Amino acid sequence: MSEAGEHERAKARGHPREQGEAKERSSRLRARVAADTKRLALLYAHSEAARRRAIERGRRLDGTRPINGSEAAGRDARTGTAMKSAAPENGVAGPARTSRYTSPGEGRSTTISIVTMGALFALWWVASHLRWLPPLFLPTPETVFTRLYESAMGQLTDAPLATHFGWSMFRVFSAFIAACLTAIPIGIAMGVSRIARGVFDPPIEFYRPLPPLAYLPLIVIWFGIDEFSKVLLIYLACFAPLALSARAGVRSASQEQMHAAYSMGASRWQVIRHVIVPAALPDILTAMRIAIGFGWTTLVAAEMVAATHGLGQMVLNASNFLRTDIVMMGIIVIGAVAYLFDLLMRYAERVLVPWKGKA
Repeated sequence: MSEAGEHERAKARGHPREQGEAKERSSRLRARVAADTKRLALLYAHSEAARRRAIERGRRLDGTRPINGSEAAGRDARTGTAMKSAAPENGVAGPARTSRYTSPGEGRSTTISIVTMGALFALWWVASHLRWLPPLFLPTPETVFTRLYESAMGQLTDAPLATHFGWSMFRVFSAFIAACLTAIPIGIAMGVSRIARGVFDPPIEFYRPLPPLAYLPLIVIWFGIDEFSKVLLIYLACFAPLALSARAGVRSASQEQMHAAYSMGASRWQVIRHVIVPAALPDILTAMRIAIGFGWTTLVAAEMVAATHGLGQMVLNASNFLRTDIVMMGIIVIGAVAYLFDLLMRYAERVLVPWKGKA
């Protein structure tokens, strides 16, 4: 019994060489853990110091005061970021910021735009009343708005302003809607199909640099002087930017999104509808804003073709008789309508693509 017990105790103690190796492995492991712990502590200290410097730098840019003890109590225990935000005057708390702006161009510009328009109007008033230019070249604002009232009442031309305005709106927006219904699908097809790109790209790129007045005589010869030729001229001016922007927008769809849709069993048409079209929508909406501008630019050229009513026709007739006040009145009306439509498109961008510029 004593020999057996001694043998068991010796077996439990193990060989002296094995014990030494075990102790060496254990000491190396403890040293590695200690080194890793020290390295992590140094990294945390450096990151914490950098974060504090960034916060203080941002607060100096904002012009706010440094963090005090009560604000430090509001720090998140996990991330260490300041959770208390500066309370504005209306009592509504806003998110804490570490810099004045988070992206280039951020911030409202409404006040700046109003001041700019007011300054331009004041410059116009001063220049016209001080006779920096003769009234033939620069009529006064009062004269222009008087002509606007007379035109609205039908006392200035053979038709009231509403008639001219209605015909111009019909021509521009009928051409614009037709261009949207045809150019956007063609642009998307050019982006997803090499066959469509090979078919449509050469003619679009060929006629796109041409000014509308260059092919206006051909349109008159081929299609006559009816409304169709006027609408067609504006349609061609709107078509190219819409198609090319839709084609460029297709490339905004990431390969990861398309592969994820395919891996979940989506068909090609489902990928185009649910992945590619939403990705291309910001570029398409921007192209619509550009295209409607081209449409209004081409309106005057389109209404040169035997038009009896329209803002462009009214401006052309007034320029023939050196009626600068009527010309400026027509320019103001066209610019105001185009600007209002642009504001509408900006609102549509905020509603339809709220993620734009926030990636």
